[in-house]
Amino acid sequence: MKFTDLALLALGATAGAFARYKITETPLLFAGLPMNVLIVNVVGAFILGVFVVLFHHWHLDTRHALMVAVGFCGSLTTMSSLALESADLLTNARYLTWAIHILTNVGLSIAALLGGKTLTQAMLGN
Repeated sequence: MKFTDLALLALGATAGAFARYKITETPLLFAGLPMNVLIVNVVGAFILGVFVVLFHHWHLDTRHALMVAVGFCGSLTTMSSLALESADLLTNARYLTWAIHILTNVGLSIAALLGGKTLTQAMLGN
C-alpha cells in the first residue's frame, strides 16, 4: 500500500469515526429500541450506495474507494456495536426488541444502500 493510499484511508476512517462518535454520543431510544447504531448503519449504507454508483459512473480511482467505502463508511457503520446492543437485549430477556433490533438494522441498511444506488442512478439518468 502506498503512502497516499494509506493517508486517504486514514482520512476517511477518521472522518467516519468522528461522525459515528457525534451521532452516538447521546443515546437515543425509541420504545426501548436503541436508535444510534441504527442511524449510523442506515446512513452509512445509503452513502455507500450513492458512492458505488458514482464510483462506476465517474470511473473513479480505487483510492477513492479506500477513502469513502472502506475508510469513511467502514468507520461510520458499526457491526460490533450492533452485536453489543443485541447481546445486551438478549441478556435482559428482551427477545422481541432484540428481533426488531436485528431486523431493522439489517433490513433498513440494505434498503438504504439500494435506495442510495437507485436515487443516484435516477439522478444520473442511468
